[in-house]
Amino acid sequence: MDIEIPPLPKPNTRASIALKGLIGACFAALLVIFVVPAFSSVNPNNVTILNVSYDPTRELYQEINSAFAKDWQARTQQIVTVRQSHGGSGKQARSIIDGLQADVATLALGYDIDMLHSSGDLIPANALQRLPQNSAPYTSTIVFLVRKGNPKNIRNWQDLVRPNVAVITANPKTSGGARWAYLAAWGAAYLSGGTTVARDFVTKLYQNVPVLDSGARGATTTFAQRGVGDALLTWENEAFLAVREFGTDKFEIITPPTSILAEPPVTVVDKVVDKHGTRKVAEAYLQFLYTPEGQEIIARNNYRPVDKTVAIKFSAKFPALTLFTLADVSGTWGETQKTHFSDGGIFDQIYAIKFR
Repeated sequence: MDIEIPPLPKPNTRASIALKGLIGACFAALLVIFVVPAFSSVNPNNVTILNVSYDPTRELYQEINSAFAKDWQARTQQIVTVRQSHGGSGKQARSIIDGLQADVATLALGYDIDMLHSSGDLIPANALQRLPQNSAPYTSTIVFLVRKGNPKNIRNWQDLVRPNVAVITANPKTSGGARWAYLAAWGAAYLSGGTTVARDFVTKLYQNVPVLDSGARGATTTFAQRGVGDALLTWENEAFLAVREFGTDKFEIITPPTSILAEPPVTVVDKVVDKHGTRKVAEAYLQFLYTPEGQEIIARNNYRPVDKTVAIKFSAKFPALTLFTLADVSGTWGETQKTHFSDGGIFDQIYAIKFR
């Protein structure tokens, strides 16, 4: 038997519009409930920021983060969590440019901060003038880590180019610490004899380098754990850490008569903090590095503090040596990058000789 289905009544236009409006309002309410929290970066009671840094600073910032979180909570009643990311300084800068959401960048050299500006709108041109000491809350230098007893009798830069000495250092194309190490070697030779002498010296030095790791921490692992090489060319703080971790019966630090003044800079990443709503806490985090408490943590972690009172307190820890600046031996970071580390620059030229 066929069943006839009666036609549906024509909808009431006003009722239909009202119903659609009600549905739309309910949907909007659901969006407020479920979508808005997903795009909110700052909870009134807690906040998370990301510090993108270079290889050897893991231990430093673990202690800084804990102290800052305690200080911040005491002052604001807000819980702050600081996450860390580490790697070769140049690679870290590139990661930020490629989208890594760093609220603060604490990198190894000024050129890496310059990259963040030149890449677009991440930070302003005056980023390194916003904090004291050109936004470098500590300094360091380059020293030699040798095996206990210093069997190769390595005392100065010239000893590193003897044919029986194997030198471990990272790749200056990817590691900020290795770039400082290259420039320390270049500068020591340059100040004694000019460009020709310096070029000849670094050519001989890198002929003695059996392997180039991508970062300073990897170079330390190669030297200290894998047992490769006679001398590690490294950050002073990294050398201190290696002696502490592996023992004074295994390694000792040789401070050369002269080396470079390394000034690793810090900055908030403006585009990210404004997007996340984290500018206030990110700026306070970097300012904390300059406080007496922050400076003492810096000194305990083997970086040279910029606060004079703290520096005097820890003066026995850091050997005196003659320090030259980047400007003394190579000009600005832009000039240095173009001359030494750009594709086809002096480093590429001298390292290619090794494989001829």
